[in-house]
Amino acid sequence: MPATTMPPFRVLGLSPDTVDYRSAWDLQQDLHARVVEGSSPGTVLLLEHTAVYTAGKRTEPADLPDDGSPVVDVDRGGKLTWHGPGQLVCYPVVRLADPAAVKEYVWFLEEVLIRTLADLGLAGERVDGRSGVWILGGTDVHGRTTPDRKIAAIGLRVNHGVSMHGFALNCSNSLAAYEHIVACGITDAGSTTLSVETGRTITPADVLATVRGHFAALAPGHLAPVDPIMNTLRKEPLQ
Repeated sequence: MPATTMPPFRVLGLSPDTVDYRSAWDLQQDLHARVVEGSSPGTVLLLEHTAVYTAGKRTEPADLPDDGSPVVDVDRGGKLTWHGPGQLVCYPVVRLADPAAVKEYVWFLEEVLIRTLADLGLAGERVDGRSGVWILGGTDVHGRTTPDRKIAAIGLRVNHGVSMHGFALNCSNSLAAYEHIVACGITDAGSTTLSVETGRTITPADVLATVRGHFAALAPGHLAPVDPIMNTLRKEPLQ
């Protein structure tokens, strides 16, 4: 039986059944250890979080919430960000095809997001020197200048060739939480959502299948092949 590049997808919870951040992080760490030891093919986790601020390794004091909200320090790269209802989070806990090709893996995740946006009529862009996916600013029909707006964040940890964490796509979430932080350490740009940019409500559930489809289509060459027999046998619930 030929190998496949795709471990299984697993939806942990979508609104109103949001997922506690620490619980999902514990799950990632357990799954990561099993992928490293070779007892699991990995899993691509999809979910919405209960509202939380998380601080990556490069977070600085000036980035922290100005209203005293609690922050979870986490082992991913990047700075401070927010997760919560209305935002689709994807945590691929997977073995990379080339452990040294982290930049290429980031490109792959960005491309999944860019193609998802394109299906909704939006032009998602990469910005040199800034991670994630952006809607570029410009001049609107009223002659007003609009800034670049971040619509998806990426933050990763790759250890022993196996990735943790992933991306967060703003779908229908409120942007109020971003008013209290310097999101991702960026002071000269804003944040936005699929719903704001399209003018209609688009929830994480609405884009789930699209994200999964693009992820699976783009995975070859970026994720290490996994044994289909292991993929079949390792379907016990992850606790």
